[in-house]
Amino acid sequence: MWIFVSDLHGRVDRYRKLFDVVARERPAAVLLGGDLLPSGLVAAARRGKPAPADAADTDFVDGVLAHGFAALRDRLGAAYPRVFLILGNDDPRIAEAGVVEAGSDGLWEYLHGRRATCGDTEVFGYACVPPTPFLLKDWERYDVSRYVDPGCCPPEEGWRSVPVEPNDVRFGTITDDLARLAGDAALDRSVWLFHAPPHETVLDRAALDGVMVDHAPLDVHVGSIAIRRFIETRQPLVTLHGHIHESARLTGCWQHRLGRTLALSAAHDGPELALVRFDPEQPEAATRELI
Repeated sequence: MWIFVSDLHGRVDRYRKLFDVVARERPAAVLLGGDLLPSGLVAAARRGKPAPADAADTDFVDGVLAHGFAALRDRLGAAYPRVFLILGNDDPRIAEAGVVEAGSDGLWEYLHGRRATCGDTEVFGYACVPPTPFLLKDWERYDVSRYVDPGCCPPEEGWRSVPVEPNDVRFGTITDDLARLAGDAALDRSVWLFHAPPHETVLDRAALDGVMVDHAPLDVHVGSIAIRRFIETRQPLVTLHGHIHESARLTGCWQHRLGRTLALSAAHDGPELALVRFDPEQPEAATRELI
């Protein structure tokens, strides 16, 4: 059994619930799908200063993430699961180096733009999302072209917590990134850990009903066209998503079938931890619990 969570946004209570479930159920793998850090880190990164000392996000990667998983490893020993994680669009990329370093002794495997093998299953990770209205652009890419939806801010605008090559921002797309990451691999046994959901599914439904920008109605489906096309073309076994917190509440669904691929979301807009359990050998039996 594998466990998937996403969009914990630095909520220490959600992490404690996750650690308790992992200690009790001893899954083979735990996957964290981005937006893991407190929002205070975003503000701190923009100011170029440390997070405020009185906040729960102080030294969050070491003090909560690494400390919690290290305690689990000490407790579980050989039963400690493989842990895979990516960051999300609300996580400043300046924190990436610390995340990689904290997991360097095998505590977890940072998976953005990478692949790993877990048993008989290959696991791929990709954190980037299409352009949003938000100003932090560390994890935003053009989707299939340089088109930007009304109300959204292009990747060249906004701000970044780390410098990037301008031409990569201007001409890079999620389409091209996924093609490079997948290569010519057979993906029928693979699990893909995304932050963004695929476009026009029950997983990318946003609360934008009736919202207009410059007299144009906004699309209520805000997921990635590139990710959807990739899934439809390459047909991985399972894809995992977050990002759009309200999607399950609005649609009543947290999973979507695209051909042979089962896409699952752990995004949630309530106070609980949304925890998805699935078995790569029988993904259609996946469950989701609010804890």
